[in-house]
Amino acid sequence: MQKILVSACLLGSRVRYDGGAKRLDHELLARWRAEGRLVAFCPETAGGLPVPRSPAEIVGGDGAAVLDGTARVLTATGEDVTGPFVLGAHKALEAARAAGARIALLKESSPSCGSLRVYDGAFTATRVPGHGVTTALLRRAGIRVFGEDRLSDAAACLDDRP
Repeated sequence: MQKILVSACLLGSRVRYDGGAKRLDHELLARWRAEGRLVAFCPETAGGLPVPRSPAEIVGGDGAAVLDGTARVLTATGEDVTGPFVLGAHKALEAARAAGARIALLKESSPSCGSLRVYDGAFTATRVPGHGVTTALLRRAGIRVFGEDRLSDAAACLDDRP
């Protein structure tokens, strides 16, 4: 049975920057949980960031640019948290590989997990096309990443062949 790496906040874990969760109540997710498919993971806490923490955004590009060293992840106060974001991305990849997950369902717009869009780095609540640091690393490793608004697309990618 194919495992799915899932943002822990979507499963109700209070790991977000504000100490909250973004629990996703959906029939598919409930079924996958019951089947034992889900591998909960928060790359930001795995990278060593506390809860709560200052909000952070990618400045100068998106997650791929961060991995390439041409963009940084900064908090609203200017603290550089690029290192923990990159470390957390690598730990997420390790967790996905250990579980044999070939798809991930991650929190859209997050500087770690965004799969289609992220915030613009100016802390103005403006979203732009791009992806987070963890998403970029997972994709480079061949893992398909979907935001929580694309559950049906993720379901279509599940491979249940023995």
